[in-house]
Amino acid sequence: MGFLVDLICTRCGRCHEKSELWNLSACCEAPLFARYDLEKASKSVDRADLPGRETTMWRYEEVLPVERAACRTSLGEGFTPLLKVGALGTRVGVPDLYVKDEGVNPTGSFKARGLSAAISRAVELGAAAVAIPSAGNAGGATAAYAARAGMAAHIFMPKDTPSANIVECRRLGAHLTLVDGLITDCGKMVAERKAAAGWFDVATLKEPYRVEGKKTMGYELAEQLGWELPDVVMYPTGGGTGLIGMWKAWDEMEAMGWIGSVRPRMVAVQAEGCAPIVRAYETGAESAEFWEDAETIASGLRVPGAVGEFLMLRAIRESRGTAIAVTDDALLACVDEMASSTGIFPAPEGAATLAGLKQLVGDGWIASEDRVVLFNTGTGLKYIEAMSSADHADVQ
Repeated sequence: MGFLVDLICTRCGRCHEKSELWNLSACCEAPLFARYDLEKASKSVDRADLPGRETTMWRYEEVLPVERAACRTSLGEGFTPLLKVGALGTRVGVPDLYVKDEGVNPTGSFKARGLSAAISRAVELGAAAVAIPSAGNAGGATAAYAARAGMAAHIFMPKDTPSANIVECRRLGAHLTLVDGLITDCGKMVAERKAAAGWFDVATLKEPYRVEGKKTMGYELAEQLGWELPDVVMYPTGGGTGLIGMWKAWDEMEAMGWIGSVRPRMVAVQAEGCAPIVRAYETGAESAEFWEDAETIASGLRVPGAVGEFLMLRAIRESRGTAIAVTDDALLACVDEMASSTGIFPAPEGAATLAGLKQLVGDGWIASEDRVVLFNTGTGLKYIEAMSSADHADVQ
């Protein structure tokens, strides 16, 4: 199973041996990408074979990094609904509008994909324990998949992480440390302790395999739209692994002959209180500076410094896309609007894409005839406290 060849540095292209547990590249301390023999993979599976396969992300097993089926750690993640929301689309000026609802994943967010792939590969390569800094949903997914694999998980979260995520991690048996600070402070604690403790660090893009799970959103989007990609993808962007992963997926699919060269315009949506990618895009920078005093109700967007920011910026620019920031008030209003008009209860991060869509339609950047996909990356049920606080403020 699988056609994994090696790992390559995303800055210089140097090859790294696939049989070792790597974090960042040895040459540039940059994210590593898994590379596959796509010619052989295309001979092993055709896109016409897919309808008969299981409806999880593992239907694309030839381009996933787990080489032994026995090591696959799965809870049934992936192949989430792509729902046309024409009434909402007509109201905002884009009738051909869809929502990819990642909130129905096993742990309530798209993080399930990445952590399934990362922990599966960690099991295969002999890791005894994993550690992760998390703003919420990645921690819950790590706890769940580590429990499934019988592996110890050490999770570091900001103290003000939504309580649903904290309870989730504890009930799933993870070792949880709450930190007075941001996700970057949590990351520093993992970095300081992991070597002595024997943990494999599965932080965003600090290992090669979470992006492999996330890229399956790109495979699914193509398959669900009849192998014709949309004009625009609106993606809520913190660490940006999903955006980067989908861009990687479409290159792989083109190499296998599954799609052509046309790509969606990629839009990174951030919160005004933490928008390092937006600032870097607008100033023409190739990397993003750390965002001081990051603050937003959307905890998944509160990532002041991302390891893979240069990869995000590269994908946005290559796609002729853009980056946009929205206010907390706007994204909270869009939680209600998306929920009441589609039946999808989105996380604030997912609702941010609707707020961003409205801005871009108003600016004329998105046209009425464009096919647009919004990514709701998690369920609003993880944010009951924030939603309740907002309701209380409205009453007052």
